[in-house]
Amino acid sequence: MTAPAILRARSPNEMLNIASIGVGGRGWSDVNGATQGQNLVAFCDVVTGPTSRKGGYLEAAKRWPRARRYQDWRQLLDESKDIDAITVSTPDHMHALPTLAAMRLGKHVFTQKPLTHTIHEARTLMLEARRCGVATQMGIQNQSLVGHRTTAALVRGGLIGKIREAHGWSHKGWAGPAEGRPEKADPVPAGLDWNLWLGVAPERPYAEKIYQPMKWRGWIDFGSGTLGDMGIHIFEPLVSALGVDAPLSVKSVGLAPHPETWQPSNTIEYEFAGNQTTASDRLTYVWRDGKAGRPPLARSKHLPTDLKLPNQGTLFVGEKGAIVHPHGGQPSVYPRDLLAGYEMPVIEKRGHFENWHEAIRTGKAACASFDFSSPLTETVLLGNIAVRFPNVKLQWDSAALKFKNHEQANVWIQTEYRKGWQIEGL
Repeated sequence: MTAPAILRARSPNEMLNIASIGVGGRGWSDVNGATQGQNLVAFCDVVTGPTSRKGGYLEAAKRWPRARRYQDWRQLLDESKDIDAITVSTPDHMHALPTLAAMRLGKHVFTQKPLTHTIHEARTLMLEARRCGVATQMGIQNQSLVGHRTTAALVRGGLIGKIREAHGWSHKGWAGPAEGRPEKADPVPAGLDWNLWLGVAPERPYAEKIYQPMKWRGWIDFGSGTLGDMGIHIFEPLVSALGVDAPLSVKSVGLAPHPETWQPSNTIEYEFAGNQTTASDRLTYVWRDGKAGRPPLARSKHLPTDLKLPNQGTLFVGEKGAIVHPHGGQPSVYPRDLLAGYEMPVIEKRGHFENWHEAIRTGKAACASFDFSSPLTETVLLGNIAVRFPNVKLQWDSAALKFKNHEQANVWIQTEYRKGWQIEGL
C-alpha cells in the first residue's frame, strides 16, 4: 500500500471522488446512495460476470462507464491517489480488512453493518479511525430515519418514565444447513474469484448455492447470523435513547450453534448498568430472533392484550407506559393518553450518506461514526459469543476486551486470518 494521503478541507460545493468495494446486492444500493451528487471514480467486485444479485460489476460498468474497474480491492487501493472516500459493502468477514487499509491511506470510509465480524476488529477500527482522523460511518441507514430518531427522543425525554426493561426481536432466522458444508466441490463460476471472496476466512472449496449470494450470513466463518444482520439495527435505539455503556453480562438461553452455522432461533439476555434514564441500577435487554418470537405482552400492563407486535422491532417498558417501535417505522405509545398535551419533538429529515458527505467536508463526526458504531457492534457480537455457551452468564470487561469468567469464550473475541491475508493490528 502507498503512504497515507494528506487530508484537506473540502469546499461545500466540491464533488467527492468515491470508490466502492462491493457493488452487488446491498452494495448496489450503497454505491448509488454514496455517489448521489458525487463522482464514482472506481469500483470493485469479486464477481465480474453475470449475477443474480441486484446490480453488480456489469451493471456498474454500464452506469459508470468512465469509472476504473477492479476485481481485487487491494489493487484499487494501490491506485487510489485520486480517491477521497471508500464504501465497503462485502460479506461480514471482509469488512475490517479493506476498511482498515483504506483508513491508513487517509481515505474516509463508509462500511456496512455489522461493522466487523469480530469484537477485536471493531475495537481496532475505532482506535485506528481516531488516529487517522478520517470521517467514518457504518451502514445502519435506519438510524437516520425520522421514526427511528423520534423513538429515541421520546424515550430519552421521559414520556414513559424511567425504563424498567427493553426488548428487541426479528422474525428472520439466518442459518446455514445443520449438516455443515457439502463434501463435494463444484466448479467456480466464470467471473468469480473464489480466493478473493474467501479473503481472510479459512480455505474451503466452492459449493454452488451454498455460500453466495446472500447465504453466507448463516455461516459462522462469513456472516453474523440474524443478530449481526438485524440486531445491529434494532439495538441502536437502546443506545441512542438510553446512552447505555457496554453490557456487564450476556447470556444465551437458546441452543448452541452448529459447528459451522448459526442457529435459526436465539434468545439472548443482556445486562447493562443503569443510569439516569433507567428505573434501577441494572437494565435488562432481551433479544429474540427466528422462532424465538416476540416479547410477551405481559411485560407491560400498558400494552393492549390484543396488540399484534410487528415482525421486527423494539419494546421499551417504562414506569408510566410503553413504546413499540417497528423496525423502519413510527413509534406507538401506550397508553395513548400519555400523548395528551405532549409536545412532540420536531425531527428533521436526514440523509445517511449526505450526513457522511458533510462529515468529510466539515470534519464533524458523522452519525454512526466508528466512535458510535464500533461499541454498538461489540455489544451485538457479544451475543454471538454467548450462543456458543448456552445458559452461562458471561461477565464482560469492556476496558480489557475480555470475559472475566470464561477463558473459552475469550478465544472468540479475535479470529486468525488465513495465511497471506494478515495485516498489522488485525
